[in-house]
Amino acid sequence: MKSNAECWMRLVGLVIGMSLLAACATVSSESVLGVCPPVVEYSQAEQAQAADEIASLSQNTVIIGWLNDYSVMRDQARICVR
Repeated sequence: MKSNAECWMRLVGLVIGMSLLAACATVSSESVLGVCPPVVEYSQAEQAQAADEIASLSQNTVIIGWLNDYSVMRDQARICVR
């Protein structure tokens, strides 16, 4: 009796390949419309405390750069919500 394992292997490979291609074709990873991150609102007291704490830091600290990046992301999130 002849083995048909070679036929089955080709079929399995074809099914796996088609599944992977179909999975990639159904979802766009470019952008998701209608989903904006929330923008947390801070009270005036929290903002004043943060300003005092930031003023006490030296200008060459890493956290100053991070806070600038965070500010940009908050601005982008506000624009997204509009």
